[in-house]
Amino acid sequence: MKNNMKNTLINYIVKRNGEPQLFDPVRIYRAIEKAFNSEEINDPDTVQMVTHSVVESSKMQADTQTEPLDVELVQDIVEEELMNHGHHKVARNYILYREEHKRVREEKVLSQIKDNKLEIKVNDQETIIFDPKVIETRLRHLGSQLIKISIVEMVDSVSRQVYDKITQKEINLLILGAARDRIEKHYDYSYLAARIAINDMTKPVLGALMDTEDALFSYETRFNAYIDRGIALEILRPELKDFNLKKLAQAIVPQRDQLFNYLGIQILQDRYLLRDRSENHQIFELPQWFWMRVAMGLAIKEPKDKNEWAIKFYNTLSQLDLISSTPTLFNSGTIHSQMSSCYLNTVDDSLDHIFKVHADNAKLSKWAGGIGTDWSNIRATGSKIKGTNGVSQGVIPFIKIFNDVALAVNQGGKRKGAMCAYMEVWHLDYEQFLELKKNTGDERRRAHDINTASWIPDLFMKRMLSNQKWTLFCPSETPDLHDLYGAAFEKKYEFYESQNLPRAKTVNALDLWRKMLTMLYETGHPWVTFKDVCNIRSPQDHVGVVHSSNLCTEITLNTDSDETAVCNLASVNLSHMIINGQLDDTKLSDTIDIGIRMLDNVIDNNFYPTEEAERANLKHRAIGLGMMGYQDAIYKMNFTFDSDQNITFADQSMEKIAYYAISASCKLAQERGSYETYKGSKWDRGIFPIDTLTLLEQERGETININRDAVLDWDSLKEKLKQHGLRNSNIMAIAPTATIANIAGVYPCTEPAYKNMYMKENLSGNFIVMNRFLIDDLEKLNLWNERIIQQLKLNNGSVSAIKEIPDSLKAKYKETFEIDMKWIVLAATRRSKWVDQSMSTNIFMNTKSGKALSDVYIDAWKRGLKTTYYLRTVGASQVTKATVSDVVELPEEPAQQQQQQQQQQQLPIHKSETNAETV
Repeated sequence: MKNNMKNTLINYIVKRNGEPQLFDPVRIYRAIEKAFNSEEINDPDTVQMVTHSVVESSKMQADTQTEPLDVELVQDIVEEELMNHGHHKVARNYILYREEHKRVREEKVLSQIKDNKLEIKVNDQETIIFDPKVIETRLRHLGSQLIKISIVEMVDSVSRQVYDKITQKEINLLILGAARDRIEKHYDYSYLAARIAINDMTKPVLGALMDTEDALFSYETRFNAYIDRGIALEILRPELKDFNLKKLAQAIVPQRDQLFNYLGIQILQDRYLLRDRSENHQIFELPQWFWMRVAMGLAIKEPKDKNEWAIKFYNTLSQLDLISSTPTLFNSGTIHSQMSSCYLNTVDDSLDHIFKVHADNAKLSKWAGGIGTDWSNIRATGSKIKGTNGVSQGVIPFIKIFNDVALAVNQGGKRKGAMCAYMEVWHLDYEQFLELKKNTGDERRRAHDINTASWIPDLFMKRMLSNQKWTLFCPSETPDLHDLYGAAFEKKYEFYESQNLPRAKTVNALDLWRKMLTMLYETGHPWVTFKDVCNIRSPQDHVGVVHSSNLCTEITLNTDSDETAVCNLASVNLSHMIINGQLDDTKLSDTIDIGIRMLDNVIDNNFYPTEEAERANLKHRAIGLGMMGYQDAIYKMNFTFDSDQNITFADQSMEKIAYYAISASCKLAQERGSYETYKGSKWDRGIFPIDTLTLLEQERGETININRDAVLDWDSLKEKLKQHGLRNSNIMAIAPTATIANIAGVYPCTEPAYKNMYMKENLSGNFIVMNRFLIDDLEKLNLWNERIIQQLKLNNGSVSAIKEIPDSLKAKYKETFEIDMKWIVLAATRRSKWVDQSMSTNIFMNTKSGKALSDVYIDAWKRGLKTTYYLRTVGASQVTKATVSDVVELPEEPAQQQQQQQQQQQLPIHKSETNAETV
């Protein structure tokens, strides 16, 4: 790591009083020397070596942050390097020395405060006396109804860290830090930290503190000025002035800011709230204005009562009952209102079209779209180029450019470009495609900044399971395979095998499967997705072919050279649909009604970066309603994840979501008309998603083991479609929801809890995230205390080894890697029977067994899953040792070894969101 370090120069560091001080390695040397002398060790060479390590580590730290290093951080680095070099007694003395000096400093500060001699620097000319009672009053106001916080403890913490002539900004940071550092004690501190952050954000915009009468009044009265400013900055659409702004302002509920926890508000601050065009990019949009701006952008073309619809949309969003995807939140109501989440395209085998798609992808990425591109049509390495009579380098160099486009054109300057390359497993370059994410080999044929996914036909799975041969073809010699699936694909594929084509290559299907799983384990890619089931179950089989999924594997839409498939996403917060321990059908139905209208409005209000995207979206009007907060919902219902109760709930809750979503789209069709290509679709033919399982069985020639029970009246809904049609070609898709779930303060999509306690790392620093449901249950048993907190830390958040916790809670609060993967796959397959698109289904493995890994993917295929997403694994030290199957050997990566060491030393860390998370 040090070999790759930038040659950073540290000119100065910041003292505790905020003053700059020259960075002097000699001072570090002397401090370390004193620590060694305390053990009567005189070893200048060792002191010099440790000092050098501290300086180098300080440089590395300076590379990762925009603010100058401070004294405390450098001293932390000294402690760490002493420990790393094995000087534990010396490090202990150094820590004791620091603690003693800290105690002396605190006593001096507390004495100054007591004598009213410590001053706050208001500006360059003005100071005021520091008064802890001012902080106490402020915290008591912000912390109203948060009964688990200790204001006295927080005030004391802040008072011990202030210094003479401290600025108000630094005091604000100390107050926020005091709340953030105590989140591990109770989640109430997370809500308090959120209120403090919003308060600090509110004052510069409104000139008043959050929740004061002045602020509540200003939130309403300054809404018009906020719209005017956004328009003047050429950020907001001028058409927003056509709304009744007074009416909308009166509908805003500032108190809903209190629904955010600290992680949620930090994400909003860092990414979503609009900023001005000044050098410092100051926030000028407050959270409730943000929700209303998104709602206005979605209602802007409502022909009747657009103000009423904007208010309905606002209430749904601001109460966190349903949240639109990130591009909608970024761009709704703005000049370039690109609100769609996902784009899928396919590349024709011509240089002109290849580079047209590169240009298209750059435009799509610029406006925050996640992209899935199908590369299966491009001729393989060594193919003849007719025009030049030369030889092709194959598809890999073009995917490398695809990678570089993702790197060069990020998503509106707000996050990295996010793209996924798809390839069918019969392509002659497929074995090279498998290695795109490897850290070794020719870097010119590597693509580290994108995701990759395999597009697998049923025929390959059948041959792999029967240990038969598999043939790789160049698509220029087998041009129709790209557009065929199911029985038609099998027939044509076998025909091409019988032709003994000169460039065809025969491999063992099981050997290729081994390589696929090995690469998947080593690099996390390519993801495993299934071509035939995506096409056979597609409601749009009458107008085209599904050539790939999208960035996050939940979208399955048709593509061709004239159409870039587009999908618009939103997710129901299932946790909020649980009332008194039961799923509230009325609230769920009402929320979905509004959500489907919001999604359909995206299509007409959208800014389209390319003609092909606009053409496809207006023609087919695909949307994707999903869910998040599923784990929260089953906590509220007191289910365990690995139980039949959970499987039944997964089935029935998705059935209700599907029923209400299709009903809502049918209502819109009655009001607005059906989508253009409705006639001839499966919907038009009376074939709903659950009915397509029979079609899959017929094509595959195998039974699909999925329970077909239903509890709702689907026949009557089919009759309604016969009368009114459908507004949207595709309606449901369960996206990962990583970011919007954090905003809502719930667990993402349908996944179990990753950890009951973990360290979150984002742009604003590190803080602990807690499982609030676990805390509530332990409090009921009088078990939530400092000892339990420390036990959770020692066990990386797991409750399984904590003796005091009863077995019933250990079962309820199993973490992701403590749950058998079969339950996740089974729940996913029960949902899949209702979903017309797909679901972002992560695979979690806590074993190195190749057979176990293979079995999970085979089981997913046999049960008819359309796609899978990331493969998540744990460090080897946390895995029960097992004999590695001869199906595939799974190596232990150096990166995993580093993760293992990290997990042994501290809580798991969740870094800021990955490239792939677009929702």
